[in-house]
Amino acid sequence: MLSTPAPEKSTPEWTENLNMSFICKDCKEVPPNLVEEFSSGDVVCGSCGLVLGDRIVDTRSEWRTFSNDDQGTDDPSRVGDGANPLLNGSQLQTTIAFGDGNARSRELHRAQGKSTSDKATKGLLAAYKEIGAHCDAVNIPKNVSDTAKHLFKLVDDAKAFKGKSQEAIIAGCIFIACRQCNVPRTFREVYALTKVSKKDIGRTFKALEKFFAQDSEGKIATASASGAMLPATDKYQTTTSTNAKDLCTRYCSQLGLKSAQYVKVSAGLAEKMSTVGDLAGRSPLSVAAACIYMASYLLGNGKGKSAKEISIVAGVSDGTIRTAYKFLYADREKLIEPEWIADGKGNMANLPTS
Repeated sequence: MLSTPAPEKSTPEWTENLNMSFICKDCKEVPPNLVEEFSSGDVVCGSCGLVLGDRIVDTRSEWRTFSNDDQGTDDPSRVGDGANPLLNGSQLQTTIAFGDGNARSRELHRAQGKSTSDKATKGLLAAYKEIGAHCDAVNIPKNVSDTAKHLFKLVDDAKAFKGKSQEAIIAGCIFIACRQCNVPRTFREVYALTKVSKKDIGRTFKALEKFFAQDSEGKIATASASGAMLPATDKYQTTTSTNAKDLCTRYCSQLGLKSAQYVKVSAGLAEKMSTVGDLAGRSPLSVAAACIYMASYLLGNGKGKSAKEISIVAGVSDGTIRTAYKFLYADREKLIEPEWIADGKGNMANLPTS
């Protein structure tokens, strides 16, 4: 019986060692005996004392603090999240998580909630959540939401408007914030958003406008007397009423009139509508809708937006739009600039009579 030969051991294929090692060039010890001295920022050979590197970064935790040496006992340690200016207090509380949901975790979570319950902060958070939900529902920019929250906090800190509905105050703050950020909304739009009646929104808006103006004047007087700089958030600028020109851009976008020429013509008509005496006292909603109605036919080669389509976006009846348009059509020669229809951009013959 022949014995089977033993299998030959396969030798591993030679490869070049590309690993880079940091060793002392004098001692050349392997493994190297290196010491990182974070106090001086140097890497030193522990055997011969040769300095091999400088300006190393200390990656250890920053446990040291110098709060006792600073005025006002401010802690300069860079630990934790930044303070939220929309909330009160130091905001350094520890929150116990719900955990995996067992009985012990629930008890700890409930006990911690009772011991640190702050009704004022909870009320602010609930109001901020409601403001954010309202703004997100109609795609209002974040800066408007932040402005509305800041205005609500001013009211809450001053303990003003006690007894008034919080929903009405929130609606008023959103309405003012939209005007402050140059994205105005009408009372009708805010009513559809918050379900607060237009009469309540109007009353609250006037009261809030007066309160913010007085509060800003007081802060400016105090700052000027002490020579301090007043933050920009504390300077309140009285808002002006919404005009038809401000509404044209948004309505054109919602109607699918993406061309800048539609916006230019409709905004130009709205700006010049004061020359038409019969339209001077009309609602900016109906004026903006009538201007868009005229611009769509003037530039659309006879394929303009119908009064019904515009009425859905503007929130006014198509009969109101047609009535306002009749006054624009009567003075079309004065209102329409020649450059708007030059080079075949538009044609006045395409305008409907009603």
